[in-house]
Amino acid sequence: MMRLTAYQQHIIRQAARDCFGPGARVTLFGSRADDEARGGDIDLLIATDMTNIEDIIRSEIAFQLQVQQAIGEQKIDLLIDYPGRGEHPPIFEIAERTGVRL
Repeated sequence: MMRLTAYQQHIIRQAARDCFGPGARVTLFGSRADDEARGGDIDLLIATDMTNIEDIIRSEIAFQLQVQQAIGEQKIDLLIDYPGRGEHPPIFEIAERTGVRL
């Protein structure tokens, strides 16, 4: 129940582990998690155990580059959840509730 190929799923999972650590968890949400929808960005929620904001930002950039190089240019929107994150906008709850774990 998602519109990503097995290869794309593998690349995303691997990049999340490489960039955010072996315990990183990835959830696909939004239109790509819906087989009936068309087009759309790749919307991902990544949960990591990292806590240093600068490291998280560097990891986000590295993740984007690694995925783009492997699967081509795609619009990828990332939500990053980490211990100590103060604010959780409503989109986090929507991603958790409606998303598909990769």
